[in-house]
Amino acid sequence: MKRGSSLLLGFLAAALTACGQQTGSTTSASASTSTMTAYDHMLRLLYKQTVPVVQPAALAASLQRSPAAVVLLDARTPAEYRVSHLKGARFVDFDHFRDTDLRQLPRTQPIVVYCTVGARSEQVGAWLRERGFQDVRNLYGGIFQWVNNGYGVVNAHGPTTNVHPYSVMWRPWLKQGNPVYE
Repeated sequence: MKRGSSLLLGFLAAALTACGQQTGSTTSASASTSTMTAYDHMLRLLYKQTVPVVQPAALAASLQRSPAAVVLLDARTPAEYRVSHLKGARFVDFDHFRDTDLRQLPRTQPIVVYCTVGARSEQVGAWLRERGFQDVRNLYGGIFQWVNNGYGVVNAHGPTTNVHPYSVMWRPWLKQGNPVYE
């Protein structure tokens, strides 16, 4: 990312953090602006709308019905994945995702990609769609929204409350869980 872009993004995140969380929550990415939180407003600016989103509640319900019916791809760094991830998620290193062997991914199953807030995973999802995967979704709000909504994460030792915030800039958006930088 260019320096000017990262400075602008940092300023935007700080400004939105200062605004605080508004009351109400959104149940869809296209909720009216009066019911959107500051986090939703930030995501609206970050997302490029290249991949449809799935809300955490809808994904949780799908996974509860049939955990093997959805392929979960974690598009973060190795350190982030080690701290915690969604149960059953396959690791796809964002820094090298274009080197991923796609033969291991079933083309007939829905794929949900996630990262910290959904920006990196949207890029991976768009790349998958360009390669012919039809049913690819981005987890709305990423692992932060998942944990903030009360859904669990795991690490190599089992369930955990730890979540890697990626950077101090993103940390304020994690409202639940224990922030752990590895």
